[in-house]
Amino acid sequence: MSTLKAVRGTRDLLPPETELWNFVEETARRVFARYNFGEIRTPIFEDTGLFARGVGEETDIVSKEMYTWEDRARAQSEKSQSLTLRPENTAGVVRAYIEHKLGETGLLQKLYYIGPQFRRERPQKGRYRQFYQIGAEVIGPPSAGSESPLRDAEVLEMLATLLDELGIQGWKLVINSVGSSSDRPRYIAALREALRDKAPLMCVDCQRRAETNPLRVLDCKVPEDQPIIETLPKIADYLDEDSKAHFAAVCAALDACGVRYDVDPRLVRGLDYYTRTTFEFTHGGLGAQNALLGGGRYDGLSEALGGPKAPGIGFAMGEDRLILTLQAQAAQQSAPADAYLAPLGEAQNAAALGLARELRRAGLRIELGDGGFRLKKSFEIGNKLARKIILLGEDELKSGILTVKDFASGEQVKVAWAELATALRSR
Repeated sequence: MSTLKAVRGTRDLLPPETELWNFVEETARRVFARYNFGEIRTPIFEDTGLFARGVGEETDIVSKEMYTWEDRARAQSEKSQSLTLRPENTAGVVRAYIEHKLGETGLLQKLYYIGPQFRRERPQKGRYRQFYQIGAEVIGPPSAGSESPLRDAEVLEMLATLLDELGIQGWKLVINSVGSSSDRPRYIAALREALRDKAPLMCVDCQRRAETNPLRVLDCKVPEDQPIIETLPKIADYLDEDSKAHFAAVCAALDACGVRYDVDPRLVRGLDYYTRTTFEFTHGGLGAQNALLGGGRYDGLSEALGGPKAPGIGFAMGEDRLILTLQAQAAQQSAPADAYLAPLGEAQNAAALGLARELRRAGLRIELGDGGFRLKKSFEIGNKLARKIILLGEDELKSGILTVKDFASGEQVKVAWAELATALRSR
């Protein structure tokens, strides 16, 4: 009898890793509470029509990736129902907003969720068929200020705070506007026309998306397609004055509160419900698929689901990818430095600081010693903290030739100042 294992695309989370998951979720709850968000818990499966109408029938999620089954009737009086494991949670939150008449309070609803989502896609690093998201939505009637660009900026500032408090280093915020519901059809028509001759030169996915969902072409990560994508029309050229003013106000609010960002005219969100502000927080340590989280405004989603006018903005953070980033940072921080720089005498301290700056700017991890240390102490400290030690004395400053010793092999060599960075990268 064969041994049973977890289904492909799923996995068990075990201690001590679960301690890190708990830390992330507890930090998120703490930050969200400070912004007056409350938790919502929706079912993990919904009527399939919710995602077809909300997310969009031509999206990759609905057309290829959902886990859907027919829930057969158990009595003649019952009708069978098509059910789907939730592939995302915004549509479910908006369904709950409508069903429970939360808009009748006249107030903004600020809701967050933490839980599993399900998509049948090819498993890879940081991407699973059962994956976990932390997300939040701000939704309500226009009279409550739900259309205000200030809401967009507040959500982005909250996310910057959350990533900082989680200890994520080097995150990057990228924003754009995909326009209003009247802007997008004009842009999509221009994009589809531009792709008529260019799509056949692109990857298979882009050829299909050019027909079904042209905006998704801009999301392509295939390197060979990027020069073609750069020639396509930009949505900024198709925004009306209201959309331009809304986006400018979001940027001004971010500037005022000190949240750094880049505007990327190619950034889109592939789901049908997005309007106006769209955004991603990315991290270089995740490779080509570098998004930690993404989101945007969805001003017409409530009406598309049969509810009242209720503009909103939200995001979803891939918890699996976030954990990978934190683990990679911890591993990097625990690894030894590339070199310990030991000035031989206090007179060399200033020059040592300048050299350390030069090497760090070259991407190397450098621990800087002090000229007041005895040589023996420098070697003892360096052996604990770094792979190699660089000796910088008066003779080295005059000649431009430095002494570098590898602690593991014991090899000691002379290296020209200009070649030092290259020598330190060699193992």
